[in-house]
Amino acid sequence: MGDDLVRVLATLSNPHRLRVVAALAGGRNYVSRLARELDISRALLQVHLKKLEAAGLVSSQLELSEDGKAMKFYEVNPFSVHLTPELIVSAVETLTIEKGSLG
Repeated sequence: MGDDLVRVLATLSNPHRLRVVAALAGGRNYVSRLARELDISRALLQVHLKKLEAAGLVSSQLELSEDGKAMKFYEVNPFSVHLTPELIVSAVETLTIEKGSLG
C-alpha cells in the first residue's frame, strides 16, 4: 500500500504527466495525436506514458488502422487518491522503499 501510494504521487508530481492524464480524461487517444495536442515530442510523451502506465494510471492497446499502420492508444484507468493523515500513517507502516531510493 505504501509503495503504491509513493509511486502514484511521484508519477503525478510531474506537470507533463498531469497534462497527459487531463488530456486522456476526455477519452482514449493515440500517441501521435496526443503529442500534437499537448505540443510535446512523441519521444518525450512516450517517456511520460511509460511512467503513467507503470504506476497503473493509464493503459495502452495496440491497434491496426484501416491502412495497416500500428497505432498505440492510451486511456486513463479509473483511480482515486484521497489523502488523510491516517492513510499516510497506514501507508508508512507498509513501505518497503528505502530512504534515498526515490531520488
